[in-house]
Amino acid sequence: MPHTMVIFGASGDLTSRKLIPALYRLFRQQRLPAQTRIVGVSRTKFSDEQWRGELAESMRKFIGKEFDEAAWKEFSQWVFYQPGDIKAEEDFRHLAARLEELEGGQPTDRVYYVATMPQLYQLVAAQLGKTGMADDTQAARRIVIEKPFGTDLKSARELNQALFKVFRESQIYRIDHYLGKETVQNIMVLRFGNTIFEPLWNRHYIDHVQITVAEEVLVGRRGDYYDKSGVLRDMFQNHLFQLMMITAMEGPVKFNADLVRDEKVKVLQAVRPFVGADFADCGVRGQYEGYRQEEGVDPESPTETYAALRLHIDNWRWNGVPFYLRSAKAMSCRTTQIVIVFREPPHCLFGTDSRAKHLTNRLVIQIQPAEGIQIHFQSKVPDAGMKLRLSQLDFRFDKSNGPMPDAYQRLLQDVLQGDASLFARSDEVELAWQIIDPIIAAWRSPAAPPLHTYPVGSWGPEAAREWMERQGREWFDVCPVIH
Repeated sequence: MPHTMVIFGASGDLTSRKLIPALYRLFRQQRLPAQTRIVGVSRTKFSDEQWRGELAESMRKFIGKEFDEAAWKEFSQWVFYQPGDIKAEEDFRHLAARLEELEGGQPTDRVYYVATMPQLYQLVAAQLGKTGMADDTQAARRIVIEKPFGTDLKSARELNQALFKVFRESQIYRIDHYLGKETVQNIMVLRFGNTIFEPLWNRHYIDHVQITVAEEVLVGRRGDYYDKSGVLRDMFQNHLFQLMMITAMEGPVKFNADLVRDEKVKVLQAVRPFVGADFADCGVRGQYEGYRQEEGVDPESPTETYAALRLHIDNWRWNGVPFYLRSAKAMSCRTTQIVIVFREPPHCLFGTDSRAKHLTNRLVIQIQPAEGIQIHFQSKVPDAGMKLRLSQLDFRFDKSNGPMPDAYQRLLQDVLQGDASLFARSDEVELAWQIIDPIIAAWRSPAAPPLHTYPVGSWGPEAAREWMERQGREWFDVCPVIH
């Protein structure tokens, strides 16, 4: 069946930087369904040819040597543009007529990609409903929503309820580009496709888990937005929780969307709620030096640019195993990694090295930028008696399989095929906010733990290191280790 992808917010950065390049690459790989049309919608008064010209320029900029004039000419014949204001119902009726014209009256599956400001998500859905464009009696109709899925539990519920007035849950695709990364998907294969890892993936062998999403950049021109959001809303409720769910979930009976998402939701349901004094010691708050002088930032801002949290998942597999989640701006390097830290051997045969607790086995899953896996294990130093050292085995995805595809390629292909496995479900989104909202409230209250400062280019506040030391552990503060 033919497909049409309608992109609302077609003149925006996301469309030119990510969506069109991903669709172009899928076209060149012959992975787009036959007769896939792409229709951009925004207020700018472009013709089809003018928008194609604008996209060609941005493509040359963003994909460089991958741009091929002949391939683009062929691909662009399936690219169209319809001027329209999202606030005008009449413009949606014009869009409906244009789509009918392009599709020639044939039953055609449609994907509506909402790449607009979050404030417009509900309005787009409502307009699609009013104009009959969500009717799927003849062919599939799907809507893709970019994060953020609300700014708290209340707004997330309001967004979900607005979407449900027009679309069923099975038609709604809440996209988090982290789930499109090959390394994230490979966590499930690593666990459930091998017999050497899954038997160890529990409280009997794992001491704790660290999940880090570190950014080198400062807030820059996003100061006004970031100061209202902060790191907990910006990174924890979505990216970090997604990584935690995939790391901690049970294996589904089959690999399909509903069963995979059922198991992810169970992880959030098992997260131990914070009560009373828990909020004072559940983590560490930080703000990089100079943040309050950034453009758009309140000179007395209490907003965190660094946060570390300790979560407990109260089920049979993970009881007693803390999950340490942290994210920050202005860090030493850009890295996203999951570190599985195994327990120490029950008995030390080879001396009483005071560093032994720092030399436990580790499995490092590097999500970005150097996608791969590293195993840390003990080995003997040659010609040095029974002295031990930490050695490693490395696996790099790009060395084995060539350049890694962009996350949006996989996600857009899945949307077109109707596979929701890598997309967030409404209950998943709301459960995540139920965990984060009380922490944000506590950290904005008079009883909030101290807001520590840290130098730009460091690994965060010294208080975070001390907090881990009090628990007998240490952060894995290493820039991408896989070579």
